[in-house]
Amino acid sequence: MSITTEQSRARAADTLGLRLAAMALPLLLIAPAFWNGYPLLQWDTGGYLARWYEGYLVPSRSTVFGLYLHYGESFGFWINLAVQSLVTLWLLQLTLRVLGLMQTFRFVAISLLLILSTALPWIASMLLTDIFAGLSILSLFLLVVGASRTSTFEKISLFVFTAFAAATHSATLGVLLGLCVAGWMARPLLGRRLPIAGLVRASLTIVVGGLMLVVANHALSGKWAWTPGGYGVAFGRMMQDGIVARFLSDRCPREHFKLCPYRNELPATADEFLWGKSMFNTLGRFEGMNDEMGYIVVHSLADYPAWQAGAALRAMGQQLVHVATGEGASVWLGHTWGIIERYIPGQVAQMRAARQQNHGLDFDYVNWLHVPVALASMLALVALLAHALANRRFDDLTLLAATVTLALLGNAFICGVISGPHDRYGARIVWVATFVVLMALFRTFGDDSKADDPSAAA
Repeated sequence: MSITTEQSRARAADTLGLRLAAMALPLLLIAPAFWNGYPLLQWDTGGYLARWYEGYLVPSRSTVFGLYLHYGESFGFWINLAVQSLVTLWLLQLTLRVLGLMQTFRFVAISLLLILSTALPWIASMLLTDIFAGLSILSLFLLVVGASRTSTFEKISLFVFTAFAAATHSATLGVLLGLCVAGWMARPLLGRRLPIAGLVRASLTIVVGGLMLVVANHALSGKWAWTPGGYGVAFGRMMQDGIVARFLSDRCPREHFKLCPYRNELPATADEFLWGKSMFNTLGRFEGMNDEMGYIVVHSLADYPAWQAGAALRAMGQQLVHVATGEGASVWLGHTWGIIERYIPGQVAQMRAARQQNHGLDFDYVNWLHVPVALASMLALVALLAHALANRRFDDLTLLAATVTLALLGNAFICGVISGPHDRYGARIVWVATFVVLMALFRTFGDDSKADDPSAAA
């Protein structure tokens, strides 16, 4: 009897310890922000913050995300980080529960491994849309396959979150749309594994997300319009590949373009052209150049189809391996600093005192770990999926692995082809592959006999 009592006490102590650890996870997930002394900023942050104040639309800056940031200003944006942390942990545990893998120890262990070895805590600690790119893949998946294992409140929460995430960034919306299309195409093959009701719910999030963005754009600018800027980023990528220079060389003798006098002086990179001190500024930036850039993008696709296809495939391949953490966060952030100084002066002192603004943020050492883990996770994900398919194992974990694989490919295509390869675009989504691989490892080597009570995990 005494042995049984001692075992029960030991097990109770272990359970209490694990639950206390789980309670600490929200703070650990945004530990980089606490260390920094202020939420992490990125070059693009200022453009989102300014949407509430400036009252007009700018390329690639979602007003929905701008409103989300605005409502956290009074709390020093810490409420935004709290939301990002809690939603992340909610989706991690809900995914484990829906897949029948939820244990407190497993949840804590996987969360800690993600915090220690991936970009996740840095993304969750940053005032940027990137955290929602990866999380929305999980929420979309749960909307489709988790109908019988989630409550009505959870379904509503997943729907609202996925729609919001789609509205925060066009690339995120594009990836989610691609996943929905792939789901409908796979439905005849997988049958009840992909419920029609779930696919309908997931597809409607794209519609609602689009409506959310258009309504927010109208509320802030008075225009019923989509966020502008699509041609600009595509033009930049084509310019970087040399296609624009060739187009101008072929066309300028007989057609007049604003860029003709500069055709031999085009910058080497899209970032330098769009965001540096280039002729783009002289010619009126997006407002003055959008029509011309759109014309060149469309007609160069027709003029050089083979070149465009080859460049697109190269960009997609390069984007897959661009996964380093911290791009755009350890550089000079003059625009973002200026926006905060102009519109949120009460935040300036705390922002200026943060380590990030005092050259205290260096991702080189972090990426010695993050990059190998990210690349190994993608390879392991493909191996996991191939092994499951070879053994005709079509369980929910296999479906999730397939979903994340498609999301990685879709993200690489959309971001690589349109914007050009950037580490930021890969880092914000590749941690989901690490999550899936960790689930598979814990399922293979774990002990499900100590699983939490389902009612406790719900």
